[in-house]
Amino acid sequence: MFREYKVIRVSENGCASILLGASVIPADVLQSRLNKEAKDGWQVVFQVIERQRFLLFWQRESLVVTLGR
Repeated sequence: MFREYKVIRVSENGCASILLGASVIPADVLQSRLNKEAKDGWQVVFQVIERQRFLLFWQRESLVVTLGR
């Protein structure tokens, strides 16, 4: 049972989405962010990939991670 929760979002690069039509969520950014949160006592509870509109014609994916401690 967790007493508090925190939600973080890591998104793919917008420039790559425009130029290439698709991109990936940066693993190094995600890894460093999760390691930083783990040092503060947070644990991953749930994660989901979200697709949202970016500018007018493109879409961008984000990883939404729920942390608890």
